[in-house]
Amino acid sequence: RMEGQGSYTLPTGTEYRGTLRDGVFDGEGELLFPDGGTYRAAWHRGIPKQGKYTFADGLEYTDKKWHYCDGYDRRFYTEICSGLKPAGISHLTNLDPPRKIPRGCYDCGDGFYNPETRVIVDYKLRFLRNADDDEHEWIIRTCRKAWDETPEHQPKP
Repeated sequence: RMEGQGSYTLPTGTEYRGTLRDGVFDGEGELLFPDGGTYRAAWHRGIPKQGKYTFADGLEYTDKKWHYCDGYDRRFYTEICSGLKPAGISHLTNLDPPRKIPRGCYDCGDGFYNPETRVIVDYKLRFLRNADDDEHEWIIRTCRKAWDETPEHQPKP
C-alpha cells in the first residue's frame, strides 16, 4: 500500500499530492483538478476534515466563509474584484468577455453541448462524454445557448 509523501493521479486526471497512510489520503494534502482548481485539506483516513477549494480564477471557497453569490450578494467574482459594468451592459458569466458558444450548442459549465449529437466536448473541443436523458434535459432547461448571446454594447452617438 502507498505510504508517506507522494502523488497519485486518478483516472479522471485529478492528481493528489501529499501524505498517504495505509493506501489512503491521511495528513496534509491537495487535489489538483484538470480545470485548474485545487482542494487543499487535512485528511484523516481518506476523509477531508478541514479544507479549502480554490477555483482556477483564484476564487476561494471555504465552507463557513463563503461570500460569493449568496442570497445577499449576487455579483459574479469578477464584478466583486473589478466592479460592476455600466447600466445597459449585461454580465452574462464570470468570464469577461463570455465564451463564444458554437452555433446550436449550449455552454454547460465544463464544455459545450450539442443537443443534436448529445455529445459534450471541453472548451478545447475534445470529447468529454455523452449526455444521458437527465443531463440533456437539465442542459436544455438551464444552460446558456449560442443564440441567447447579447450583441456587443454599442454606445449611443
